[in-house]
Amino acid sequence: MIRFARYALLLMLPLALAACGPDSSEEVIKKAEKAGTKTELEKALGRPTDISKLGPLEQWTYKTKDGQVTFTITGDKVALTTGGTKK
Repeated sequence: MIRFARYALLLMLPLALAACGPDSSEEVIKKAEKAGTKTELEKALGRPTDISKLGPLEQWTYKTKDGQVTFTITGDKVALTTGGTKK
């Protein structure tokens, strides 16, 4: 009986981990809809996968299960959102 329980647990683990994966691009954009500042964006989505800076502009990129979403930030304000999907 204990052996069966161990096998069942091992089979369930990959399914549980897959459910914890990144959101889709659409879900990320929806979660960040009301974020107007960097602080609000980070609160809504967590730390970005990548941050690039060019002068006063920052691009925060979040990897998603179907591509990525990039937020352009000017100063402290979220100015633009772009999202793409893999085909």
